[in-house]
Amino acid sequence: MTRLAPEKREEYLELHAHVWPAVEQRLREAGFENYTIFVRDDLLIGYYEYRGDDLDAALAFIGEDPETQRWWTFTGPCQVDPEPGAPGGPWRDLTEVWHLSPEG
Repeated sequence: MTRLAPEKREEYLELHAHVWPAVEQRLREAGFENYTIFVRDDLLIGYYEYRGDDLDAALAFIGEDPETQRWWTFTGPCQVDPEPGAPGGPWRDLTEVWHLSPEG
């Protein structure tokens, strides 16, 4: 999760209404599926399923992509770190408290 800069809300929503195909392809190549970003007021929550065995390597693979880096120059200023000064921002992990599995 992260926060959305209120003055950048429309820009962020417009960017994500037309995500660049190269950015989406890089995510797929890295093993990401069913990636969704939800918004409520200024809260952004991202959900994805990762199909792989080395998430850190997959994230590095995404970060090495010049087109993704360019994408981040547009989306980054729209995000507000919810924990300024703490390492790892602006997106923060959430703690799962419950999950309904398909098996029952």
